[in-house]
Amino acid sequence: MELWKAIILGILQGATEFLPVSSSGHLVLIPWLFGWDESPLIFDVVVHLGTLVAVLLYFWRDWLTLLRAGWTALRTRSTQDPDARLLLLIGLGTVPAALAGALLEDVFESAFSEPALVAAFLLVTALLLTVSERLSTANQSLSGLTVRDALTVGIAQAFAILPGISRSGSTIAAGLWRGLPRATAARFSFLLATPIILGAGGKQALDVATGDAIVGQDMALPMVAGFLSAALVGYACVWFLMRLLKERSLYGFAAYCAAFGTLSLLVALLT
Repeated sequence: MELWKAIILGILQGATEFLPVSSSGHLVLIPWLFGWDESPLIFDVVVHLGTLVAVLLYFWRDWLTLLRAGWTALRTRSTQDPDARLLLLIGLGTVPAALAGALLEDVFESAFSEPALVAAFLLVTALLLTVSERLSTANQSLSGLTVRDALTVGIAQAFAILPGISRSGSTIAAGLWRGLPRATAARFSFLLATPIILGAGGKQALDVATGDAIVGQDMALPMVAGFLSAALVGYACVWFLMRLLKERSLYGFAAYCAAFGTLSLLVALLT
């Protein structure tokens, strides 16, 4: 893999993993549009690790607080602490996507080979973002999150396994629909993303470890470049989105998804 291509793919992974525009959609459509070969699985593992590092670095204080509260809740057998309850809801919200990934892996993977379908799903993301803004009431707090709220956002995350359906977009949209303010919905979305990114990276790493792929020395530098670009850009995009959503809507991201999805769909249908 060329170094410049590794950097571009790392930047794409880091930016689109957290911005509500679909990382899987971009990682299918961009190489397809430019005629690039499929990247090695080991490279996918490395850039996923980069985005995991990014979200953990940004939310390390949150996770430290949540894990401490969870440990205390285990010892006292009480979930009265709001942080312990939030950790429990994050775990509950992770279940739908974990089940979907385990039970429907082949169905979802087949969609990655259909650029037209991926482009169409980008249009679905645009619709989700637009409708969620229209339905948003912003009358809920993170401490008031219910089991139904967490499962609703978790189910939205499960659908995001389809390439073109943005994980952050669908979960933030679901949070808005359940009454969370934009910035609060984004925070819950990113906290909910952490176990899923960890699980997806772990699954890919296991596939590499149990396969017969040999990593040549020529892949060392591209993997380092991909990891660093994914981590740095991913952190910057989390920082940017968390601040943007305090004052701005999701309509700009909806417009981008609609434009890129339409363009990609036209190219797919005409070629």
